[in-house]
Amino acid sequence: MESKVLEHSKASEVFNKDKERVGWHDETLWFVRSKRDKAAHNIPDWELLRSTASNIKHNVLSNMHDYLVEFEKNALANGVHVHWAADAEEHNKIVHGIIAKHGVTRMVKSKSMLTEECHLNDYLAKNGVEVIDTDLGERIVQLRDEPPSHIVLPAIHLKKEDVGETFHIHLGTEKGNKDPQYLTEAARHHLRETFLTRKIALTGVNFAVAQTGEFVVCTNEGNADMGAHLADVHIACMGFEKLIPRREHLGVFLRLLARSATGQPITTYSSHFKKPREGQEMHIVIVDNGRSTQLGREDFRNSLKCIRCGACMNTCPVYRRSGGHSYHNAVAGPIGSILAPNLDMRKNADLPFASTLCGSCSNVCPVKIDIHDQLYKWRQVIVKEGYATTSKKLGMGAMTFTLSNPAIYQTGGKVGRWFMRNIPFVVNNGLNPWFKNREMPEPPKESFREWYLNNKKS
Repeated sequence: MESKVLEHSKASEVFNKDKERVGWHDETLWFVRSKRDKAAHNIPDWELLRSTASNIKHNVLSNMHDYLVEFEKNALANGVHVHWAADAEEHNKIVHGIIAKHGVTRMVKSKSMLTEECHLNDYLAKNGVEVIDTDLGERIVQLRDEPPSHIVLPAIHLKKEDVGETFHIHLGTEKGNKDPQYLTEAARHHLRETFLTRKIALTGVNFAVAQTGEFVVCTNEGNADMGAHLADVHIACMGFEKLIPRREHLGVFLRLLARSATGQPITTYSSHFKKPREGQEMHIVIVDNGRSTQLGREDFRNSLKCIRCGACMNTCPVYRRSGGHSYHNAVAGPIGSILAPNLDMRKNADLPFASTLCGSCSNVCPVKIDIHDQLYKWRQVIVKEGYATTSKKLGMGAMTFTLSNPAIYQTGGKVGRWFMRNIPFVVNNGLNPWFKNREMPEPPKESFREWYLNNKKS
């Protein structure tokens, strides 16, 4: 059930009511970020790998038409059915058409952020098709009727107690049992019958190789392989930006992906799908859904280099303290905040402002996307297009007036320091958004300008 969309700042307030969970969420994601740093520092040519991957993706974005045509030609020669979808609705109709053609009402699906973006599960449910997500994290949030909160760690916002309660309600596990091994075993038993009886399996795509017409799916649980190898029909869905030119380029991206995501040397399973096995049908759905528009925006086209590792989320101080659901978008965090406005600028006008612009996201991105620069540029576009909120417009107008008038700025600073020092409750109250989750700093005795004038040498 789709809940009412809250602006990021309001949704963050909801998440921050549980201070213990916020602290745990923050520390857990920083632990993953730390693992990424150790994995990166163990490779002498890490920065060369990042630059190489970025350049390969730049080549793809600059020659997208040619690579798409090459990929389609080779995939068709391999016996794969290739479909093209202009938007989310067409993607969903194509997938449903394949399912309906085979008279199937139940299917398994591995993790796919594209299908989350297109709201495929809801669409199929409305058309009488039951979808079982087989990634453990995805299955947990599906049972809870929640979207994923992270593109790699879908249930990172939940504790083992939450999972234990969810499994007790839906899978009949022992009430109060929160042992991870016990819960994982319960999930295995629950999904085993599902894998064996579903005739159609859907997977995402991590990389598609134009040279060979094959695609690669990276997982740690092997659920994509189980679904695809046991099913009579394999449907793979990908945004067109997943293309890379040649198979030899995979070595660059596979070395970057897992290290950036979780600090692993490589994903447990990096599976190549080139042609259907005998008696099997294989389909690949190539989706635009706003990507062409993004490709044509010079300031934002680099966002299409993204390999969905989640490193920017793990390092982002805002994401770590506000939770993925506060972004009201399939892809959360910094990368989601530069992708979402391209899909719907009005609906997602708040997201580029959900950032400190500290640049940590750009520093860890394995393909060197200028994420924080794009966040800043999106803010400018959103304001110019008239999508900024009234309060933000008024606030920015007031600051523009203040900062452009030195006398008013200096007087305002003196007045503010006086109130903070002598009547602190005027500032330290619930009407001050900064005070809600922080202690106000001790006011300085003088401004920097005053200190400078008093201490400069004659």
